[in-house]
Amino acid sequence: MAGSSMKVLQVKTSGHNEFIDITGMIAAMVEESGPEDGACLVYVPHTTAGVTINENADPSVRRDILMMLGKMVPENAGYTHAEGNSPGHVKSSLVGCSVYVPVKAGRLALGTWQGIFFCEFDGPRTRQVWVQMLRSK
Repeated sequence: MAGSSMKVLQVKTSGHNEFIDITGMIAAMVEESGPEDGACLVYVPHTTAGVTINENADPSVRRDILMMLGKMVPENAGYTHAEGNSPGHVKSSLVGCSVYVPVKAGRLALGTWQGIFFCEFDGPRTRQVWVQMLRSK
């Protein structure tokens, strides 16, 4: 893929752990870049946050994922990290810090029920999401 441009999206979180649907904001950035094919890299440069693609039609899916992450990575498990945010680091590693989405004719090529979610695991905070367009030539 040749040619690229990066944009930064600011995300304000309000909870300690939450999923924020950023699909519309990413889609707008992709559409601004023109009617081309390629891919979109969505990257979170934080060690206690992440990004994922999952169902965006039913908010209970987000709640269920957060509930299971909380059960898998409890807040008080004898962590040794001095800052006290080890659960956020572990959840970030489990979820991941980037996703690629195909772009077709200047639009995100997501499945019918898919959305892109910023995942906060140590909030509330103001975070960044880096969006890199990769165009086919």
